[in-house]
Amino acid sequence: MMNSTAKWPADIAGVYRYATSKGAIDALDVAAGELGIGMRELNEAVNQLVESRLLRAVDGAARRFIPVDPQVAANALVSSVEREIYQRRELIDQIRDFVGPAPSPIEYLAGSLEVRGFLKMAGDACRTEVLVLQSGEDDAEELARAYLPLLSRGVTVRIVCRHRNRADLTTRMKLKQLIDAGAAIGTVSHVPRSAVVFDRELVVLFGLSDGETNVARVHNDGIVGFLLDLFDHLWDTATPLEGPESGYANVADDLRQAIAGLMAKGYTDEVVARKLGMSVRSCRRHIATLMRDLEATSRFQAGVQAARTFLASGA
Repeated sequence: MMNSTAKWPADIAGVYRYATSKGAIDALDVAAGELGIGMRELNEAVNQLVESRLLRAVDGAARRFIPVDPQVAANALVSSVEREIYQRRELIDQIRDFVGPAPSPIEYLAGSLEVRGFLKMAGDACRTEVLVLQSGEDDAEELARAYLPLLSRGVTVRIVCRHRNRADLTTRMKLKQLIDAGAAIGTVSHVPRSAVVFDRELVVLFGLSDGETNVARVHNDGIVGFLLDLFDHLWDTATPLEGPESGYANVADDLRQAIAGLMAKGYTDEVVARKLGMSVRSCRRHIATLMRDLEATSRFQAGVQAARTFLASGA
């Protein structure tokens, strides 16, 4: 990766644009003439672009260069930066361990770059199993990006997410990538908080403070044990997600039971929707169906009647 103190040649952007417009740089002398710059400047720019993974040499003589998609290159560079940030944090932690007291059983990391760097390092170090609790609504793509590499290494991945993820076909297709790669995914009505357990030893709890992503890295055996018990409980009650065709039909009873229970507690439509990770409109549609089926005159009455019905039926 390019040293952060190095200066990029002034024409580097022009050289990259030239490569993308031509599809390749086939001859450096021709490119220099068409760009109106000297060979030395061109060579410096090409070297920087290759080092930054924006150009790729495609023959043994390295005289032909093909441009790399900027998004792909950016992801690779960001990953390296994240890894470097986390490695420096680890070095700081080691120094503190050497000169000071033992670290706290719970440590906090804040900021998306530092969090991603830490998760990348934890994933690279993981050898046997990852357990995931996912409370977010639109994190399927992030899940695929994070755990497909682990699955390719033979790491077992089990994920519990909300029924809400069944509502959108695009989300189900992203999750199918993980399922096809060997992951096991189950859904429940509500996941209280996002967390990841690596190799049943390292627990990472996710949070959000002032709009900034943060995580708590937990070393306490008691907390780790509690999270494992919580995951096992949710996993045992989860409904398996088997593919893009697995919509709400397979979880309709569980979803109605969850809605009924929250209604019986007097929660508003907005609170019920938020707890179950669905839109208020969808939530009201389910509530209206419940009230109609039970011939209830009020939301509270419908909630109590439905809760009793599900309890009596053993649902």
